[in-house]
Formats: sequence, structure tokens, C-alpha cells
Amino acid sequence: MTESTDRPTRDHDDLLARAFRDNAPQPTEAEDPGADLSDLISPTVGELDLAERNRFRRITRDTEIRSSDVEDITEVEYRKLRLEQVILVGVWTEGTAAEVEAAMAELQALAETAGAEVLETLYQRRDKPDPGTFIGSGKVTELKEIIAATGADTVICDGELSPGQLVALETALNTKVIDRTMLILDIFAQHAKSKEGKAQVSLAQMEYLYTRVRGWGGNLSRQAGGRAGSNGGVGLRGPGETRIEADRRRLRTDMAKLRRELAGMKTAREIKRQRRQDSTIPQVAIAGYTNAGKSSLINAMTGAGVLVENALFATLDPTTRRAELADGRAVVFTDTVGFVRHLPTQLVEAFKSTLEEVLAADLMLHVVDGSDPFPLKQIEAVNKVIYDIVKETGESAPPEIIVVNKIDDADPLVLAELRHALDRDNVVYVSALTGEGIPDLQARIEIFLNSLDAHVHLLIPFTRGDIVSRLHEFGTVRSEEYTEEGTFVDVRLPRQLADELAEFVVAEPAGDNKDS
Repeated sequence: MTESTDRPTRDHDDLLARAFRDNAPQPTEAEDPGADLSDLISPTVGELDLAERNRFRRITRDTEIRSSDVEDITEVEYRKLRLEQVILVGVWTEGTAAEVEAAMAELQALAETAGAEVLETLYQRRDKPDPGTFIGSGKVTELKEIIAATGADTVICDGELSPGQLVALETALNTKVIDRTMLILDIFAQHAKSKEGKAQVSLAQMEYLYTRVRGWGGNLSRQAGGRAGSNGGVGLRGPGETRIEADRRRLRTDMAKLRRELAGMKTAREIKRQRRQDSTIPQVAIAGYTNAGKSSLINAMTGAGVLVENALFATLDPTTRRAELADGRAVVFTDTVGFVRHLPTQLVEAFKSTLEEVLAADLMLHVVDGSDPFPLKQIEAVNKVIYDIVKETGESAPPEIIVVNKIDDADPLVLAELRHALDRDNVVYVSALTGEGIPDLQARIEIFLNSLDAHVHLLIPFTRGDIVSRLHEFGTVRSEEYTEEGTFVDVRLPRQLADELAEFVVAEPAGDNKDS
């Protein structure tokens, strides 16, 4: 009995191993005689994360599977080996045809990021979504025919469905139906790595599902109503606690537990953030639309090896990296979770502690995908989320520099539109892939940080070489001279550090003509 139970699992693992091995490139003797695997360059953390994330996306329905392999695995196991096949449905209520095409293309990218294969895409023009089925009855009939012809597993709607719309569509189509919010939550659940990230996603999913818990009638009631030991008396007889009520009670209990856990994690995050602020090192947050190239930008500026993937919401957990600018100043860059249009309110609330990293920074780099056909829409969506966070927390947003990324792949007309619409003094055009514009961005960051600094002249005793070292690490030393009294330093440095070193501040030597 034990052998028959274990065999499908072993065969399943063997099948996966063969598929991975067949798809993985292997060095051959002809290509590299005497190749030694120990000499290969060690992969970065980001490359390892990407390999782990992609390993279950390699096998699709069209992958060749030997008949003997099919006989050894169950239908459930086979369905796990292929990508879920979906049909996308949208309602066009405003905007141009190009804008709705871009919206559906983004929904397709979301579906593919979640691990699905898109078979068909259809949308209709309406003044507003149908209150009963999101789409009209005619489209429901057409969609049912497409599902029967293609054998699709799931229908994904580009919008947030009400519980009634969800039930009506599933009943009419006899297939699984999800909306944009559920799709984004699924992607977050796949990509979350840290304990806090997983807890945040779980809380968001529970808040979303709370109003969508479905019951199956009073026949699943768990107890009788009224007093214990009796039927309750006149007017008090009833079905008692139904299954749907029990499910909601369990969700409330689990959500309360997660909120307590996240409160404790928030305290630890605030302590770490306070330590970074006390270190006098400037904090630069990298925010922007999902898949705009934020992680690629932080890699280009720091060489951090952060996970980079051409997929939406590749980064969920904040990544902090320290780097040096051209003038020698140390800076901390924080890569944050990406935003998207119609970002579910549950996610904004759950990831509030993560998004607060943006508000705590000295400077925000707002990264925009220049290759997107409508980058101004991205800027609008990001600004809306930041506005909601500012309104919720009562804090103010930091100064920002708009970084238009991917200019190597951008339409010249789109770039011209951006240059016309945006303040040129607050925008830098870069390509994190080719490195174009990165020096200009670093120079712009240096100029901004210099505006926050205090310009002072210090006379440091020769016995305090540690202070001179701190000045070189955290400030911009403009000149350094050795005098009889000690080391005279003309320096720009953070005001907090300047206050700490106030006892060494001296007037500028007479006769010097240093600009201020």
C-alpha cells in the first residue's frame, strides 16, 4: 500500500526534473573542452530568485510528454504541469480605443505573470458595466460559446466584480470567474518572500474574500437557535449559525491575528528605519509603476544584483542597498513595491507599512516606463496611491525626481509628449539597461542632496582623525588643508552631523576666496 501511494509523487518529481533538465542549457565539450563548472561565475541573489520563480512556468500544455509519463501521473498532477488557460473580458466605458487596448494588454501581462496562458481577449463598449453580469446578456452568450470552443479554465474580468456579479457569471458560464483584484492578489501571494510580505498578502486576501464568502443554504447550519436544551420557544426557533456565518467568523479571527502580527513587524521596521535616519546617510526611495524598471535602476546605480524580471510586481519586499555617488557621498537606495492603476484598496492598507518607506525618505525617484504607450497615465496612477498614503498617515511626501526609464525602447513621439508635459528641471531620461543617462541622474541626486546640506568650515585637531574620516564618508569635502592647529576642512555635510560637530566650526580664513 505504501509503495502504490508514494509512486505518483516520485514519478511526478522525475517528470519535472526531466523537463527542467531538457530545458536547461548545458556546456558541451565541443563548446568548451575541459569546462569546469566550479569556474562559472556565481549567480546573484536576484538570479537565484528568478530561477526559483520561473521553474514551474516552463511546462505548458504543448510540452511533449511521453505516453508512459502520462500513464504514471494523475489528472490533477497533469493539470499542475500546464498553464491555466484563460479568457480576458473588459468593459470600455471611457477613453480612446488605444487606451482600452493598452488596458487589456496590461491585464494580459498580469495574467501571464500569474502563470496563465491567454487564449482570447474581448471587450465591449458600454456606458457603465452591467449591474447583473458586468457584461450584457449577449456578451455572456458569446463568451459561453468561446469557452466551449477553446476549453478555457477561467474568465478574468478587467474590473472589480461585486459578489452578485461573480455568482451570476459563474452560474451562467459554468466556469471559474475572477476579477482584476483577485488576480493581483494571486500575483502578490506568489511573489511574497518575507514573513511580513506573506502576512500582508494574506490579510489583503482575507479582507477581499470576507464579503464574498458563499453559503449553500440553511441545510449546513451547525446548531439550533434559542436556549440550550430546548428549541428556543415561540419566535426564537431558527437555523442557528449558518456555514457562511461560521466562515466569516473564522475570517474575522484570522484577520485580527494577522493585524496583531503586522503591528509587531511594523515596530521592528520602524526601529530599523530610525537607525538608518540616525546614521545621517541620505535615504532615497525608488517608487513608480510596476515593471517600470525600478529594480534595474537600483542595480545600475549600485550593482546590487536585485531580482530583475520582465513581469508585473516582481518586487514586493523592500530592498535596501548602500552606494556611493561620484563625489564619494554614501547614499541608501530603497526599492519599493510597484503601483498599478486601480490598485486594490486592500493592498494599499495591508502594505501601508511598506509604502511608508517612501514617505520616510529624503528624496523619491519616481520611475516611469518610457516605453509604455501612455506613461502619463502611469504617473497619474502612482500619484493617486501616494496621495492616499499621505492622506491616511498625515505625513508629507518627499521631494521627487521623475526618472523616465527605458528610453532605448521608447517611441520618440511619446518622449516628445513627456518633455512637453513635464517640468524639465524635475525630469531625467535614462536607460537602466544601457546605462544612458545614469551619470546625469547621479549628478541630479548630488545637487539635491547638496541643497539639504550645511556648508561649514571645520578645524579638526590632529588627534581626531576619526572625525576627518566621517567627513569623507558622509559629506562632500571641498578642500582640506593642514595647519599648525589642525586639519582645516571645507565641507558640505548633513545638517544633523554639522550640529554634532558644532564645536569644531570656525570662520573662513581671512584672505580665502572660497565660494559659499
